Amino acid sequence: MFLKIFVLMSSLLIMLSSSFANELNIYSYRKPFLLKPFLDEYSKQTKIKFNVLHLKKGMAQRLLSEGKNTKADIILTVDISRITELKDYNLLKSISSQVINNNVPDHLVDSDNKWVALSTRARIIGVSKSRVNKDEIKRIEDLAKPQFKNKICTRKGSHPYNRALLSSIISHNGYNQALIWAKGLVKNFARKPQGNDRAQAKAIFSGECDIVLMNTYYFGMMKFNTKNFEQQKWADATDIIFFNQNDRGQHINVSAGGISKHSKNSKESLKFLEWLTSEKAQKIYSEINYEYPVNKNIKPSGKITMWGSFKSDKIDITTISENTPKAQEIIDKVGW
Repeated sequence: MFLKIFVLMSSLLIMLSSSFANELNIYSYRKPFLLKPFLDEYSKQTKIKFNVLHLKKGMAQRLLSEGKNTKADIILTVDISRITELKDYNLLKSISSQVINNNVPDHLVDSDNKWVALSTRARIIGVSKSRVNKDEIKRIEDLAKPQFKNKICTRKGSHPYNRALLSSIISHNGYNQALIWAKGLVKNFARKPQGNDRAQAKAIFSGECDIVLMNTYYFGMMKFNTKNFEQQKWADATDIIFFNQNDRGQHINVSAGGISKHSKNSKESLKFLEWLTSEKAQKIYSEINYEYPVNKNIKPSGKITMWGSFKSDKIDITTISENTPKAQEIIDKVGW
């Protein structure tokens, strides 16, 4: 109920806000606490005021229903499939920016310049420090091996993070091999898929699971959690593995941004997106949000460096999005 009231009030704020040059309206899938550091810093530098509507789902449908009357200027999403959905519905303007071209590698920018990746997150393998030999797992494909029967826990396969991971396997190995892998993975489950990424680490701590899938930023948020010290214990019981380091590289997903097709402040919106790829903003992604910079000139910094570096998969991120329907088909077939 509180969430519904919050979203309603946020929506009202957006609708009442005029499209002044010193104000920008954001529709965001990002959680408020993850977005706030960026908005505070940019407002301090530019005096721009932000009005934010936080959504959990249905952004494309909302923008379609609002049409030309939308107040949205900037769209911020998590997961590649969610930003490409907006592109497919023709809800984003083209972005022409030499700043972005200089900062962000081509495989993390839409080929039609409709969106740009703003950070990357690695979906890694987490293992029990006391019960698993890390040397047994080198590749994501290893999780389908019979030796790991009754040891693996994940959230539901249909969650965008897992679906993108499976999409990447389809992209590299083909549909049939991805199907075989998914069947083997499901056979190795210790329990029915459930919970979020933190719940998987908690299951390692409790002894229910030995191997899990999670995003690196969740690991950081648990390891350095000063409000819930129990989560520090979950992280301390967990070791992380960056997989496929001897071949294609670690699978990554992105947070991304674009400009609403009907934005009244396109110029200021572009300046903000450019700033999000700058050194200052990229360090916030790394040091506060435990995500990895997309700016090719910026190295990860802060506590995120404690668990080492990795070679990332350089596949065009849109290829993963294109294989999402096939991934969901496999997820349904195998009961993930």
